[in-house]
Amino acid sequence: MGEGYRIETDSIGSREVPAQAYYGVQSVRAAENFRITGLHIHPEMIRSMAQVKEAAALTNYEEGLLDEEREKAILTACREMEEGRFDREIIVDPIQGGAGTSLNMNVNEVLANRAIELLGGTKGDYSLVHPNDHVNKSQSTNDAFPTAGKITAYRLLRRAEKELRRLKRGLDKKAKEFYPVIKMGRTQLQDAVPVRLGQEFSAYAAAVGRDIRRMEAAAKEMRLVNMGGTAIGTGINAAPGYVRRVVQRLGEVTGLDLKQNENLLDGTSNLDPFVAVSGVVKACAVTLSKIASDLRLLSSGPRAGLGEIELPGKQNGSSIMPGKVNPVIPEVVNQVAFHIIGNDATVTAAAEAGQLELNAFEPVLFYNLFQAIDMLGYAAATFTDNCISGIRADAARCREMVEVSVGTVTALCPYVGYAKAAEIAKRAVKEKRSVRALILEEGLMSEEELQRILDPYAMTEPGIPGR
Repeated sequence: MGEGYRIETDSIGSREVPAQAYYGVQSVRAAENFRITGLHIHPEMIRSMAQVKEAAALTNYEEGLLDEEREKAILTACREMEEGRFDREIIVDPIQGGAGTSLNMNVNEVLANRAIELLGGTKGDYSLVHPNDHVNKSQSTNDAFPTAGKITAYRLLRRAEKELRRLKRGLDKKAKEFYPVIKMGRTQLQDAVPVRLGQEFSAYAAAVGRDIRRMEAAAKEMRLVNMGGTAIGTGINAAPGYVRRVVQRLGEVTGLDLKQNENLLDGTSNLDPFVAVSGVVKACAVTLSKIASDLRLLSSGPRAGLGEIELPGKQNGSSIMPGKVNPVIPEVVNQVAFHIIGNDATVTAAAEAGQLELNAFEPVLFYNLFQAIDMLGYAAATFTDNCISGIRADAARCREMVEVSVGTVTALCPYVGYAKAAEIAKRAVKEKRSVRALILEEGLMSEEELQRILDPYAMTEPGIPGR
């Protein structure tokens, strides 16, 4: 043993491990082999892994497979890990070869050495508590790791949902506030027909609401786990009683309504549920990005653009142009969406690349999925707090744009016909005159009739204006 180190041995050989470290030789090898992102395992994943180990220890003890002394020590270590005490001891990179074995063994070694310590032993004396024989008893990386991944994804989805609900409430509030504001609707960035600004915001709220419902459904799928399947889903090295009861114990430990896969081989080898979740997250990101792009356009200017709404100014917009304020919050929401779309592509590729009874690419899938869900929630939060809640409408500007637009000519079609209405629209654009003036000039309608038919408020509801 070198100074400040202990010697540990695995099937590859012997290595020095820092004497005070709770991790062991397999963690050291993995940390050296996989210097990929330089980042840490998601703390929620560490918590989920600890809860998987806790449920396994409880069930193994109940089945007579683990003695009480070791069980109590392992349970204490698990609960300490769940509290975040050993986050710094999880030293492996999120992206790693081996289908998650490195993280599983890092967790096993930390829990074993803490249990050894609790029993009065010295770290590395695995005769007291062994990472594989005791902490990992009745398990494989191939059921422990994906089960923890599903629990983590479920919890992160619920957090993101909370932020999306806040965003929807913010949009609903603005929809009511802006309901009286008449503006010009646009299709393909060209004048269309009048719309209420509140109607636009109600559409945004409806889209976010739809995303929330999709997310709820996807989250439910994450409660179906393959714990008990061990290596490939056959349950080898796990007692039948353990296989039957471990998911129930895990549900009690996590407080979640977890169910065991009816077909554990399917649950072990196929990752399509994660693809479904990623797709839902991507769809929501696309929704938020579209809203953000609309807000950037509607607030463009303030003098030389549309300028129909005013976004809250959050910071200086230029190091050279004084007084310039940029739509930085919608911009960051756009960028989050771009990133999440990339994450989804990685999740899709990783899930497709599995072979036979196992998918080796869960680590990169989890890394990208967890990041995407987190980013979506954070983006929704800043969108709500730093943008949506402070939007102001320029009602006068909105009304002015309606008055000068030729889009109102659509309301005349039932009265003068499509061809004549198109002719009037072309003249209005070419001569820079109003539709109203040209209709009166040609004697097609009276002022009173036009007043009734071209009422912009009437154009925002079903029916034929003026009838």
